[in-house]
Amino acid sequence: MTGDHQTLALLLFSAFVAVTLGITTWVSRNRRGSAEEFYAGGRLFSPMENGFAIAGDYMSAASFLGISGLIALYGYDGMLYSVGFLVAWLVVLFLVAELVRNCGRFTLADVVAARMAERPVRIAAGTSSVAVSVLYLVAQMVGAGSLVALLLGGTGEAARTWTVVGVGALMVVYVSLGGMRATTWIQIVKAVLLMAGTITLTVLVLLRFHGDVNGLLATAAERSGHGTSFLGPGLRYGGDWTARLDFISLGLALVLGTAGLPHILSRFYTVPTARAARRSVVWAIGLIGGFYLMTIVLGFGAAAIIGSAEVRASNASGNTAIPLLALDLGGGAGSTGGTVLFAIVAAVAFATILAVVAGITLASSASVAHDLYASLRRPGGKPYGEVAVARTAAAVIGAAAIGLGLLARDLNVAFLVGLAFAVAASANLPVLLYSLFWRRFTTRGAVWSVYGGLVPAVLLVLLSPVVSGSPDALFPGVDFHVFPLQNPGVVSIPLGFLAGWLGTVTSPEPPDEARHAETEVRSLTGAGAA
Repeated sequence: MTGDHQTLALLLFSAFVAVTLGITTWVSRNRRGSAEEFYAGGRLFSPMENGFAIAGDYMSAASFLGISGLIALYGYDGMLYSVGFLVAWLVVLFLVAELVRNCGRFTLADVVAARMAERPVRIAAGTSSVAVSVLYLVAQMVGAGSLVALLLGGTGEAARTWTVVGVGALMVVYVSLGGMRATTWIQIVKAVLLMAGTITLTVLVLLRFHGDVNGLLATAAERSGHGTSFLGPGLRYGGDWTARLDFISLGLALVLGTAGLPHILSRFYTVPTARAARRSVVWAIGLIGGFYLMTIVLGFGAAAIIGSAEVRASNASGNTAIPLLALDLGGGAGSTGGTVLFAIVAAVAFATILAVVAGITLASSASVAHDLYASLRRPGGKPYGEVAVARTAAAVIGAAAIGLGLLARDLNVAFLVGLAFAVAASANLPVLLYSLFWRRFTTRGAVWSVYGGLVPAVLLVLLSPVVSGSPDALFPGVDFHVFPLQNPGVVSIPLGFLAGWLGTVTSPEPPDEARHAETEVRSLTGAGAA
């Protein structure tokens, strides 16, 4: 990229960082310092504000950079990510949002612990929440590195490394100083910027083809190098049984994983009532639905205008398809319009990454402090100590995400998020659904359900071609993979449900009928909810 691209994009980066740091500073001066303020923003946000924040949390670098890149490389098969991410919100709306808001206070573990022995349940749920959050954070770090590597012309690994470190440092500052209130406003600003940028690019793509969608698809197929097969299933997930099973596994993970994501669940506690939580999801579905429809246009637009080969040459995983498309739509390399549009899109993508990592870091630090630390600390500890622990946890989790992000820098960000969704669907969703809907569910069942999904999911990823045994693996020079699929969901999700059932039916403790009845009334009516 030219010096003009770099200068303008860096100026826009700096402007967004300055604005968000200003928000964080302002909020930090006006906060009360309580756990409710830090974790839930005082529960003062309206459904519309929370809906925008949820959309800002969900529309991550994987959505903006990764999905469009996969569509540009694989056509129809890449589009399946958009469909899966969108359909997942129906599960959240109908099964989770209102009930979680009524039953919990700050985290997933609050919902489960409402009718179980608190200590073992909180430790298990807190552990799985941190694992999911770190995986999700890695994807955002990889996206940040890819973006800045393109911006700086792909110069060396040093720029990418320092970018990942910088993003990690900023997210720790946002969470430590501003808590949920600052994080929410950052996500709202980011959602508005991202929707505006995506709408602009979509309109420009359609104008390039005079509104002829068939012409757009035909050109994309022609320039993809795959012909008409680019527009049909099977290019990435076709062929042998392994690829087809991988597709099923990915679909299950995407559709079921959203309802188990800690940073999404925590957003339901920032509104005053369960009705407001439900209305927040309706707002979020409208925004997210429109966004994912536009990513389909942008993905095929990148294939048609840039060409799949050029997208792959810039970044093997397709993470840079959208910035390259913006450069061409603005007038091409060297043009003023291309420079401006590229810089704007790069800045929006960077804003996307910063906002999402702030939300994920806050959710994971809340799990560490509110669930793990609160369960393991000695009785009689000072109440404000929990918030201090959360701030410290944010720094530790940020450091871990930086290290893993540097290690996984060559993987597609949408694919990495698919792994996070698989772990969430395997470890968090079964225990959540059992706790809300199964009268006989016990503490042993809850603990077994979490670990019965979490351990197989993580273990299968470590033993899969994602880590070793393939040219695109984390460690391409070694081969210790024994699990053939890249996404473990098709195996680990049923194991999570099965482990919860086995733990319950073999448990010596009888189910607590009274606490279940109390939880059921609270979940359906909101009586006694925080």
